[in-house]
Parts: sequence; C-alpha cells; structure tokens
Amino acid sequence: MLRNGLEPWHVLVMVAVLVLLFGSRKLPEMARGLGKSMRILKAEAAVMRENGPPAGETAFPPPDLPKAEPPKAGQPKAEPSIAGPS
Repeated sequence: MLRNGLEPWHVLVMVAVLVLLFGSRKLPEMARGLGKSMRILKAEAAVMRENGPPAGETAFPPPDLPKAEPPKAGQPKAEPSIAGPS
C-alpha cells in the first residue's frame, strides 16, 4: 500500500487542491516569496559559516553550572536521589 510512497497522481491531486485553495494568481506570489526567503537564509548561513566563532570561543559555550562543594571530613557523602528531595 505505502510501498511506492508518492506517485505522480498524488502530486497532481496536491497541485489541484493548492490551485483550488489559493487560486492561480496567488501561487506564483507565494513561490516568489518562498524563493526570496530561501536565498536570504542561504546567504545568512554562508556569512555565519564564513565568520565562525570569535577566537578562543566555541560555537556553543558550556552552560554555567553551580560548583559542588566537596564533603567535609566526617560527614557522609550525599547520594543523589532519583525521586528528588522529600
């Protein structure tokens, strides 16, 4: 049943539905807008790739995690609880 995936008649039905929903005048405008936005996205991605991260920094800095204090002498080591504090 779904062995062949998308067949040509599926595409024809989808195009017919789009033309009925949006009209033949609106579809070229929508395609033009989509093309413009794709070009802008590609250009911005290329600029980001070209510039890269600043020297000495990674693309994604590690999160600021609170530092855990070591247990004091004579105190039992605290075990993490799965259920959380009770």
